[in-house]
Amino acid sequence: MTVLYVDDESIPRIIFDKIFGSKYTTLMAESGPDALEKLAALEDDLTVVITDMRMPGMDGVDFLTEAHKKYNNLACFILTSMDEDEKIHQAVKDNLIEKVFHKPLNASEVEAAIEVAVSRVA
Repeated sequence: MTVLYVDDESIPRIIFDKIFGSKYTTLMAESGPDALEKLAALEDDLTVVITDMRMPGMDGVDFLTEAHKKYNNLACFILTSMDEDEKIHQAVKDNLIEKVFHKPLNASEVEAAIEVAVSRVA
């Protein structure tokens, strides 16, 4: 299983890889378009996608919307520092996002959500 982490800032990507790189195959992307390219190169196994919401050009919901048009095997999560965002709430209602994580990242919460997503599909 591969976990794709998308964030326009390098430090959160480094931290995520240090926390989860020994448990999962981790891929890092710095933007929505970069992440779409990485998804296209993956095999057809389950992929967990965790994306930041606020990124220049393409926000997290827009990226996940595009990803879901092309790939059916995604378990998607979003990471945000915003308390209330209607776009995120709508994406949850539309089953585009399985769970919303709030910054700062809680590693045990993220790992538990990944394990639930994997067990549901396996």
